[in-house]
Amino acid sequence: MSQKRLQFTTKLGVIATTVGSAVGLGNIWRFPYEAGEGGGGAFIVVYLLVIALIGIPVICAEFVLGRSSRRNIFGAFRHFSPKGKWHYVGYVGILASIMILSFYSVVAGWTMEYIYQSVSGGLDYGTAASFQGQFDEFSHGNWRPLMWTVAFLLCNLLILRRGVQKGVEKMSNIMMPILFVLLVVFCVNSLMMDKAGEGLQFLFNPDFSKVTPQVVIGAMGQAFFSLSIGLGTMMTYASYFSKKTDLRLSATITAVLDTFVAILAAVIIFPAVFSFGESPAQGPALVFEILPAIFSQLPGSAVWSVLFFVLLFIASLTSTISMSEVSIAFLIDEKKMSREKATWLNTGIAIFFGALCALSFGCLGDVKIFGLTIFGLFDYVTSNILLPVGGFFISLYAGWVLDKRIFNRELADGRRSFFAWLMRFCLRWVAPAAILIIFLSQIGVL
Repeated sequence: MSQKRLQFTTKLGVIATTVGSAVGLGNIWRFPYEAGEGGGGAFIVVYLLVIALIGIPVICAEFVLGRSSRRNIFGAFRHFSPKGKWHYVGYVGILASIMILSFYSVVAGWTMEYIYQSVSGGLDYGTAASFQGQFDEFSHGNWRPLMWTVAFLLCNLLILRRGVQKGVEKMSNIMMPILFVLLVVFCVNSLMMDKAGEGLQFLFNPDFSKVTPQVVIGAMGQAFFSLSIGLGTMMTYASYFSKKTDLRLSATITAVLDTFVAILAAVIIFPAVFSFGESPAQGPALVFEILPAIFSQLPGSAVWSVLFFVLLFIASLTSTISMSEVSIAFLIDEKKMSREKATWLNTGIAIFFGALCALSFGCLGDVKIFGLTIFGLFDYVTSNILLPVGGFFISLYAGWVLDKRIFNRELADGRRSFFAWLMRFCLRWVAPAAILIIFLSQIGVL
């Protein structure tokens, strides 16, 4: 199997796909409102520490397990521990990837609706309240949210069915540069606004008196969500890396660029928020309600609106491609399916559950499981349970169970390396403890 496994063809492909996997709605939609609610600069300092002590080590762990085994998340654990129960961690990752793909595609579908409305002139450019009413009317409908969810998943399918090199790698090479160009364009626009200085001061002048246990936990949770730790996406992609790929450099670049995108998104949003008198702690409403209202006050409002939601669409697509690849690789490797059949099956399952999630704002709104809508349940279970559990056990396995020689071979060509020692130390002690704190806090124990 390992000899026949396809590989990414270029260094750019490796970086574009792994960064694309990490960069998504978590960076552009979630990070700014988490930073706003966490006090701006203080949150960012804590976040950077978490990326260094947890994010990079766990990415390294997934890279080592993926490339050395040349298998999917289930197959990697089965390969190294054939008589143990560690392969159940693979089931956790596969389940999480399907569930996240299902509800994530609903939000991604919303971005397609907003692109369409921006192009067609259907957006009611008024106040934040008018945008809130328009968004509520759309999201609580039935056929339009469902249509866009299915449309987004079919876009995902068209890329994935072309394979690792012609589909995943090629589209990542195209989409990631476009994403960065759009981010820079929006940053330049925001920095030219009247009160850009106030926004930047809020963002980069940390007030450490605002650092509370909840801010630290919020920063850890955001890093976890943003880098997709625990899903097995990085492990799956690493199984396509060549032996010449520098895992240390790739892991570091992935974490750095992912963080850079999140900070750029904050630089876009907070100068605009301060310039137009909005609150930096508006929460999730920043993207779909507050920002469109800000666009309405700019020259060429429709153009800015189209560009911004195209940016969100691209970020969504690069992430869902990687989520899909987790289960597709499992079906190809373990169930011996063709890529065509595996891709269609993955998409069919996601459409079924995605439809339930989309309709949970409309006709299925009264259907509650443990007091949550179907969308809310998928979001809660994956973010608060499956991802922390997966990341916790990946850290423990790479730190304590995996042969140290394999770890050193993949990260340092078998030589003694301070970097490899530091990553292993973090995986043994720092990451599991921090992830356990996240998990206990998110389920309400702390």
